[in-house]
Amino acid sequence: MKFLDRQKIFIKSGDGGAGCVGFRREKYIEFGGPDGGDGGRGGSVVIECVENLNTLIDFRFQQHFKGRRGDHGQGQNKNGKASDDINLKVPIGTQVFDEDNEYLIADMTKAGQSIVLARGGDGGRGNAHFKTSTNQAPRQAEEGWPGEERWVWLQLKLIADIGLIGLPNAGKSTFLSAVSRARPKIASYPFTTLHPNLGVSYIDGEEFVLADIPGLIEGAHDGAGLGDRFLGHVERCGVLLHLIDGTEEDVVKSYNIIRSELISYGENLNSKIEIIALNKTDALTPTLIKEKTLALEKAIGNKITAISGVSGSGVEEILRKLAKSVKSFREKEKSEDNSVEKGKTENSDILNFETIIDE
Repeated sequence: MKFLDRQKIFIKSGDGGAGCVGFRREKYIEFGGPDGGDGGRGGSVVIECVENLNTLIDFRFQQHFKGRRGDHGQGQNKNGKASDDINLKVPIGTQVFDEDNEYLIADMTKAGQSIVLARGGDGGRGNAHFKTSTNQAPRQAEEGWPGEERWVWLQLKLIADIGLIGLPNAGKSTFLSAVSRARPKIASYPFTTLHPNLGVSYIDGEEFVLADIPGLIEGAHDGAGLGDRFLGHVERCGVLLHLIDGTEEDVVKSYNIIRSELISYGENLNSKIEIIALNKTDALTPTLIKEKTLALEKAIGNKITAISGVSGSGVEEILRKLAKSVKSFREKEKSEDNSVEKGKTENSDILNFETIIDE
């Protein structure tokens, strides 16, 4: 299944059904009066967040979604049937933007979350509504109200615990295949990975999801290389694993390039928990590993782990560090959610108390 993280679609809700102009016609009832029913409501377009989806590929071959018009009203005060809504199912992490891709309409972050993107038009009233003492046989009814229509952008930002970042050919795909069952494309040329890949890893009973982000180069935030399109996926990650190619001559420069891009992109990417690893140590001598590790530690001020996705050296150690960081992030996120819920409850209590006093 191909990966698609951005797609423009057209949505239109159904028009409301027209009201009916009808009169009661029965034997022995000479003046039955108006009995035209109302039109039915048009179908709305609803977007729903579901599990077990990780791409927008379903919208690649169908970009137009139009709700059905409500049924028209009928005589004998029969109202038209409302049309069913159209449900667009999207993966967790999908954002909905307006046509200009500037205004955020919805951010779908939890399974089961849904929002009406285009409300179906109301049905028109039948002539039974227009009967008055001076107009006892009205011959007028309303047309149904038109539905809403618009173009919107769907943009997916993968939700993962850990984001793998680094320059092209830093060994991110190799590392992902070594610690999970994911099988990304691996080759010896840059930009082998053209779209994010997800993998699930386990260590000491802990489970976490890793996202392999396509390689970044200098100027990515301005559109260089694959551009900043994939940096959005990093926004959803709680922890970043920064892999540095140990075969590069200047490993400190490689680190600074990625850090500069994270800072330039914004969205607080530079403030995320970051674990740094010197990769591809299987191609280095022990002396070179020591020299490059010390150079990075001196420049960054943190301890660096030397690993190799090919030989497996240092992989367990880095996974334990990742698991510990992910656990810490989850606890922090949970405490923040509890604080928000507590604040909402307290505000609700205050509001209710003030309402009682006013009464």
